[in-house]
Amino acid sequence: MPAMNQVPELQDLVEDMPRFVSVLTAFAAKLQINLGEFHADHISVRCHQNTTADRWRAGLEKCGQLLNETMINGRPICLYTLNEPLVVGPLSIDLVELPYPSDKRYPHEGWEHIEIVLEGIEDELYTRALALIADEALMTPGIKLKQSAPKGENERLPNPTLAITDGSVTIKFHPHSLREIVASEKVGG
Repeated sequence: MPAMNQVPELQDLVEDMPRFVSVLTAFAAKLQINLGEFHADHISVRCHQNTTADRWRAGLEKCGQLLNETMINGRPICLYTLNEPLVVGPLSIDLVELPYPSDKRYPHEGWEHIEIVLEGIEDELYTRALALIADEALMTPGIKLKQSAPKGENERLPNPTLAITDGSVTIKFHPHSLREIVASEKVGG
């Protein structure tokens, strides 16, 4: 099975990775987070059209396997386990999240965020995640925080999210990995 860089349908994502690593690394430095100290659960893309999502889906099926597809907020979210992990700065990531487009428009089509697992009590996630970020970074103009709790139809594990963005890249924190969430759906379904 080919690696991502050998799949024609994914060449725009391959070409976008250096940009993403650059903005991610700069953002992590601004937040004073050492990415190498964490486990990145997955990386996610964003696109504006279903035709792009369909093309990426076809490409991801050539270099990985569909782990799960579920409806969240009225749109399909697909998870692909890659045969060959992506190198994203100091991180090695083998899970790609492909959400189909929503009404929201992103400033860039391509890689958009990584998600980091901070194991522990779900209700304490926000406190634990915020403690990792320098206070002065949280007060920097343009830095936005968003708390949410996206949930698939059959999920049994609560998986709150704290997203931190500067508008060009996002780092999200969760208490559980997506593989654990998928397993909880299968037990409950």
